Amino acid sequence: MIASGRPGAALLMIDYQRAFCDADGSMARQGRDIGALVEALAVGNRVAAEARRRSLPVIWTRMVFAADYSDGGVLTREIRPNLARIGALRRGSGDEALSPACERDESDVVIDKPRYSALIGTSLEVLLRARGIETLYVAGVTTPMCVESTVRDLGQRDYAVSVVRDACADFEPARHDASLAAMAFGFARITDSEALVAQEDWAREIA
Repeated sequence: MIASGRPGAALLMIDYQRAFCDADGSMARQGRDIGALVEALAVGNRVAAEARRRSLPVIWTRMVFAADYSDGGVLTREIRPNLARIGALRRGSGDEALSPACERDESDVVIDKPRYSALIGTSLEVLLRARGIETLYVAGVTTPMCVESTVRDLGQRDYAVSVVRDACADFEPARHDASLAAMAFGFARITDSEALVAQEDWAREIA
């Protein structure tokens, strides 16, 4: 529970989906190396367990498009048309589901999103405001796309954001590192799972 009269914290787990983290997902089927993403998910599970132990909300997101990609807009028509061609992240396909490796609890929240940022076209900010959450710890994949897009939007809405570096990953390590540097420069603090678990008060120390 969030203590009355002071801001709360939550853990945001971004897009640990079959598309990105499983051998039969759409990214692996294209020949992308998902090894780092699988490792990041394992770390994310450990961080989520610690968050629940501290009675903090755990929020999972999934990037999901309509079955006919009618909500994909310019993203699926022009920027990433291959997503539609291969049936990636399509509702009902199974590719959009959270990976079976996700250790999700019944108390956790799952939010579907049609764009990279978890604040575009979703109820995430309404949920955060309603629960008095002002501090977000962010984990997920991929670092330079959905993680960074979400972190930038959160930072510009005056949330205190910290990114758990070893619970994030990209197919290319250089892109992962560059994204962390960009977020650290203007939008978030960067931590790792070991330091976060050792942190005494998640709601207070980065606020």
